[in-house]
Formats: sequence, structure tokens, C-alpha cells
Amino acid sequence: MGNRITDLFGIRYPIIQAGMVWASGWRLASAVSNAGGLGIIGAGSMYPEVLREHIGKCKLATNNPFGVNVPMLYPEIEKLMEIIVELDVKIVFTSAGNPKTWTNYLKERGIIVVHVVSSVKFAQKAEEAGVDAIVAEGFEAGGHNGREETTTLTLIPAVKEKISIPLIAAGGIATGRAMLAVMVLGADGVQVGSRFVASNEASSHPLFKEKVVEAGEGATQLTLKELAPVRLIKNKFFNDIQKAYARSATVEELKSLLGRARAKKGMFEGDLEEGELEIGQVAALIHNIKPAAQIVTDMMEEFTQAKAGVKDI
Repeated sequence: MGNRITDLFGIRYPIIQAGMVWASGWRLASAVSNAGGLGIIGAGSMYPEVLREHIGKCKLATNNPFGVNVPMLYPEIEKLMEIIVELDVKIVFTSAGNPKTWTNYLKERGIIVVHVVSSVKFAQKAEEAGVDAIVAEGFEAGGHNGREETTTLTLIPAVKEKISIPLIAAGGIATGRAMLAVMVLGADGVQVGSRFVASNEASSHPLFKEKVVEAGEGATQLTLKELAPVRLIKNKFFNDIQKAYARSATVEELKSLLGRARAKKGMFEGDLEEGELEIGQVAALIHNIKPAAQIVTDMMEEFTQAKAGVKDI
């Protein structure tokens, strides 16, 4: 299956694994790349030397293209970018910041740059900054999210109208049918996060993976918009946030409640009560933990079947 995204990245299928904190290490990235998608190492939860280690191991585990996701809020971003260039990583996904800051630096060094956005306005700004492709992520997505709360169904065609570069859809996509739907709406490919959290190779804690599988409809909610909007599974920590809102907590009080390493505690260390458990609404459709390669295969088979069945509608 060839299109603008497969041609851009040199991959077989237009399926990109999201660069999720505490879940997207070299094992997951290499497994997805070996299966024909694009694996992404999530640098947001890594010290610079840890990223160096993961890139090196990923290169040993796959001969196929892979990338690194860099949240631009990362405090030591200069060191991450130096390592990415030094180790000759060919693809970088940037997020949570101004794409103008690093796009030219990376492109001048022959690196493909993709930026993640949650609105039409920022999609246009990213194209103006010179990125090679855009990920448009809808409100359904897990982790940090857009304040506009625009759903994927609305966001993808809206962004498609305003940009000319390749478009990758994200948010609520875990099946081949959803992949077909967003591609009909104008996407050239999909970025998948939550489905890959529930994979054997994800570096997230087994208890968190099981929590994702158990999550049903309504199990997640977007919160902490005063800081950085994040979609969380409802647990004790989430309930503590709601209580803070009920007593009209200040932004400083919310920051204090969030503290440091809350996401690591939940997703990497498996503290399901006090930890921050980031996952998308589509967790309600995830019923098992399986190999990343099987996830890619299943998505493509379902995509092909759904596409063939459209004529019957």
C-alpha cells in the first residue's frame, strides 16, 4: 500500500506508532518498524543518555526506518537533538511547542520533520515552519491533548482543507476500520498510541497494560487544562484532581498535586491509584495485549476488508 506517507518515510504501511512517554522504548519501536509501520522512540521520558541507548538498540533490532518523538517542553532538548543528529536518526516528530524552533535545524541536517498539532491554526503554522508532514490529533487521544477539544472526525477534514503537505490522523484510532474512516476524510496515514500501549513490547508496566484492557466506555476524561490538558483513566489521583477543582484550587495547588514523576509512577511503575494513567478513549475497544507486529497485521487486514466492503453500503 503506497501513498505520500509510505513514500515519505520509506515504510510498507501508513501506520505510525505514537511516541508515548514510558511506553515507547526501542523494543516497541523496532517491532513496529519490522512489521512494516513506523516505530517511534518516545524521548519525553528519557534522559539524554537513555535516549542514546535506545537509539543504538533500535538500530541493532531493525534495518527499517524508525523515528524519535521529542516534546519541545523537554528541559534538555538541546542535548536530545545533538544525540539525534550524532546517531543519524532520519525522522523526528516534534510536539508540544513551536515548530519553528527546531525544524530548520533538523531539516538542514537531512532529517524528516513531522509536527503534532490539535487545531487547524497550528497545522498551518507548522506547514509555514517547513515541516514535511503533520499529525492532527483529535480530542479522543490519550496523554496531552488540545484545549479546543476538537474531535478527530471534525479535525482531519478541517486540517485537510488548509494544508498541502501529508497529513497523519491521530486520536481514537486502534482498528483498521477507524484507519479507513480517517483516510476517507483526507488523512494519508494514521498515528496509533493507545493500541500499542497494550502490546507485549511496550515498556509501560504490565499492571497499566491490564488497566487499559479493563477500561470501558467513560473510563477516561480530559483534565488539568490549566496546566497542560491530559486525558487520564479515572483513579484515586484523578479523583483527587476533581476534589481540588471542587474547592476551586489555584493553578499552583494543581501543580503541587501533580508534583513530579506522577506519570512515571503510574505508567512505568504500575501504581494504579496514585499514578497518572494516560490513555485514549479508544481503550474501550482494546480487549487484549498482543505483539506489536500482530497489531499492525490485524489493522491492515481489517482496513483491507473494510475498504472492500464499502461498495456494499
